[in-house]
Amino acid sequence: MRRRYRPALAAVATAVIAPIAIVAAGHTAAAQTYYVPVTGQLTISGHGYGHGRGLSQYGAQGAALHGLRYRKILSFYYPGTSVGTAHGRVRVLISADTTPDLQVRPHRGLRVRDDSGGGSWRLPAHRAIDTWRLRPAHHGATAADYHNSHGWHRWAIPGSRRTLRGDAEFVARGPLTLLVPGGNGVVGKRYRGALRLARPYAGATTRDTVNVLSLDAYVQGVVPNEMPTSWRPQALRSQAVAARTYAVWQRKQNPDRYYQICDTTACQVYGGVAAEQDSSNNAVQGTAKKILRFHGSPAFTEFSASSGGWTASGGTPYLPAKRDPYDGFSGNPMHDWQVSVSTAKLESSHPEIGRLIDVRVTKRDGHGAWNGRVQQVALQGSSGTAYLTGDDFRWLFGLRSTWFNIAPTPIIARWRHLGGRHASIGHPVSGEYAVSKGSAQNFISGRIYWSKQHGAREIMGPSLAAYQHWGGPTSNLRWPVTGMMKAPNGGHKVRLAGGFIYSHRHAGAHVLFGPIHQRWGKAGAAGSWLGYPTTDVFTISAGLRAKFQHGVISWDRSADRFHVRHR
Repeated sequence: MRRRYRPALAAVATAVIAPIAIVAAGHTAAAQTYYVPVTGQLTISGHGYGHGRGLSQYGAQGAALHGLRYRKILSFYYPGTSVGTAHGRVRVLISADTTPDLQVRPHRGLRVRDDSGGGSWRLPAHRAIDTWRLRPAHHGATAADYHNSHGWHRWAIPGSRRTLRGDAEFVARGPLTLLVPGGNGVVGKRYRGALRLARPYAGATTRDTVNVLSLDAYVQGVVPNEMPTSWRPQALRSQAVAARTYAVWQRKQNPDRYYQICDTTACQVYGGVAAEQDSSNNAVQGTAKKILRFHGSPAFTEFSASSGGWTASGGTPYLPAKRDPYDGFSGNPMHDWQVSVSTAKLESSHPEIGRLIDVRVTKRDGHGAWNGRVQQVALQGSSGTAYLTGDDFRWLFGLRSTWFNIAPTPIIARWRHLGGRHASIGHPVSGEYAVSKGSAQNFISGRIYWSKQHGAREIMGPSLAAYQHWGGPTSNLRWPVTGMMKAPNGGHKVRLAGGFIYSHRHAGAHVLFGPIHQRWGKAGAAGSWLGYPTTDVFTISAGLRAKFQHGVISWDRSADRFHVRHR
């Protein structure tokens, strides 16, 4: 039902993708696109633990710390419900017993009962008997056996019958000790009420063990498995009522099935007597028989460990999506979380997509940060696209909830800093790809490069063409140190680790570095009489030279002397 509280260089990419908005304004707005960095590692931040519907267990503790009593806590998380009562028994499937029979230790007042209405009998209490069992017999009947030092023996039912007519159960004065597989043998687990060996359906040859007990006895074995017993009493009481109501709702859904509720996280965790603690038992007894009702019927009281600050809609009036002010207290480690995950898992799970380029969140529920919980995801790859639900994505990566956000790559973070959809560089038109010891990504009007040393920096237009012509990051210009910067008289410049690129609409884009760049700068650079460069720095027999709009700078290597002249 819910998650409980426990806690090599790649080739340059050439594929072009349709421009997609990175930030959505609402759950029906454009998709949110998260590009995959060349490292193949996604940093995912999230809120909450579990599906977020109904009671937040950490939220209940936070509310109790604020002084709320359990009825107020329940009315906050299940608005519109009223407190009622319920009684009777519930049938719980015991998953730990995987054997075809049912074995118990001898107990004072131990009896066997024929559930087909054939009567009940007190079993003999001999010191030599160490185990009793029920096992399937022919035609749906059940045999009762006892074990002593000489092995197993059929117990003779008083009268002429050798077997019990149908399903059968053990009952006693106090909890029974059920023997289940464990370790290298068997272990004993204690349960209140009756232990029944039941057929899953008429004519079945297999049998399951079912614990039949009162609602409150059942809830005593649930609460300590679903909430820390050291928590505030009012939080434990709210959990007790939610667990009891959930069991009654399940019982109503399955009135005739051989079991009505399971003992795992698929329903709610039930541990029998061994799980019980004084604090949680006090919470159960302090709310004895109390459940929540909506329009007279038991409410479907879903709950999860942490809402993260917003509950999720459960599709009923009493399970609304609403802001949760109690979940975010300092003692809740589930309220905010962050993990790093490898995209290789997505690629191996969906080989049809090829290399993963981006993750697109196409639908959220619209509540809270990042526009809420993820409902639909598309995986865009080099060979195709795969579509997942938010829950699919969550379980694949082992995330705590579907309320998550993927951190932008440094390149996309730079793009957003430049203005995102409104930036002059335009929309992304490729995924991120490896370049030398860094990466790059193509945009409509340019490219953003990333290196560990210098971060993400953009180059656009003629400057990008000049950089690529020179050899890009693998040339002696190396990586961009700045993005595009304005220069005098309507020009632009980019600083690189090994030089500069200057561009102007009348002079084009050209590379300057070393002593030529230094001397030009000393003269006043683009704002001087020389103007912008009209050539890259090039070698001459004596050294280096570059031509400018209105002059030429030459450098004599041997004399370390400059010659500056008008053109």
